Amino acid sequence: MNVPVKIFMAAINYIDVCGEDDLWDGEMEAFDVGDYEVLLVKLNGKYHAYNGICPHQSTSLVEGELTEDGIIICKAHEWHFSAESGKGINPANECLQIFPVKVEGGRVFVGSEPDSKD
Repeated sequence: MNVPVKIFMAAINYIDVCGEDDLWDGEMEAFDVGDYEVLLVKLNGKYHAYNGICPHQSTSLVEGELTEDGIIICKAHEWHFSAESGKGINPANECLQIFPVKVEGGRVFVGSEPDSKD
């Protein structure tokens, strides 16, 4: 028996966080977006947004380092994450929550909730 399935997609609420030129390539900054501290990273001309709190000991990732190789390093215990994907490098089994990002009219907008596929 085939049963119709209804899928409801919630509209993403985007928050204006900064101007497109406010971050230089290779920089990161934290912004309050809804109930989250979001880490916005500009890497190779593209913006990436992640939960700005390290999953290990709840340290703000903006206090850490973004290397020239595109690695986010937490200052507390030096956990490493890819700035391009949010995937853990050390430890490899961890991943940062990803937030949707869009750039329109010279402004950078971040979704108020992390992507549900994380």
